[in-house]
Amino acid sequence: MMMKIFGIPNCDTVKKARTFLEKKKISFEFIDFKKTPPTSADITRWTESYGDLPVNKTGTTYKKHKEAFEKLGAEEKISFLCQNSSMIKRPILEKNGKVLAFGFKEDEYQNLHR
Repeated sequence: MMMKIFGIPNCDTVKKARTFLEKKKISFEFIDFKKTPPTSADITRWTESYGDLPVNKTGTTYKKHKEAFEKLGAEEKISFLCQNSSMIKRPILEKNGKVLAFGFKEDEYQNLHR
């Protein structure tokens, strides 16, 4: 089964991850959050793997919505992330529904094809 990488195409970190995988000739399917927003099941799966909601707290989208977001309950936060996918830490790399990496660190990706 092929790897999936979730993110937005104009994100620099996503671009780095995609370029790395392409150079290593690792095939993957790119899922664009803008065209295919994550579902609450996606967010829940990523939360279980990440240990918390996979929120990019350094990003501008989070900073813009921080006050409103932090007041929400758990279910509402998941729904908010589905609608505001730019707040999700990205890229998210998965294989067979199992998260391999959040964000892009070359050393983490280096071990993928082994």
